[in-house]
Amino acid sequence: MSFSSSSIDSLVLRQCLDRMRAGDVQARDQLLQHCHARFERLARSMLRNFPVVRRWEQTGDVLQNSLVRLLKALDAVQPESLRHFLALAATQIRRELLDLARRYQGPQSPVGKQLSNGHAAASSAHVDPAEPEDLTHEPLRLAEWGELHDRIAALPTDEREVCDLLWYHGFTQPEAASVLGVSERTVKRRWQTVRLKLHEQLQGRLP
Repeated sequence: MSFSSSSIDSLVLRQCLDRMRAGDVQARDQLLQHCHARFERLARSMLRNFPVVRRWEQTGDVLQNSLVRLLKALDAVQPESLRHFLALAATQIRRELLDLARRYQGPQSPVGKQLSNGHAAASSAHVDPAEPEDLTHEPLRLAEWGELHDRIAALPTDEREVCDLLWYHGFTQPEAASVLGVSERTVKRRWQTVRLKLHEQLQGRLP
């Protein structure tokens, strides 16, 4: 059995969750398979947007760390429902992306040291010290990326769940409505509220 991230059957996911709760290891692997593709795209997107971080991190490593976090969470918590499982999974990828952003911020981070060394070398060589834009502005953009995930984590539960399903898991609005047991109109309204709120909180600096 396999899952397509563009066409998610919530009934099949619920059945896998029931089997996992009954001790079926294969069902747990199938649920992880659902998370795998989406987590990989999120990791790939982050590293594509931050080329200096990509020098130290690989997509596969970020993906593996996220899945390990999820496995540990599943060992500690028995999801009560599909809604609970998906929230748990979104929390793990969010934490991994947050930790990755924080790891490369500040003057002592690999990015900060490379910037410092780059400017020093340029200065000693009497050449233009300006770095390419994607390098010079990367620490600030990483901070904005981290702040975005922090803001999402702090959203009220109903808004965070919609953001988790639509952005972290890549669900469509009808699929999210089915998981949450609400109308598609409610999902659309909450999603618009989330986007406006994040835009205002981040002063339009959405990564």
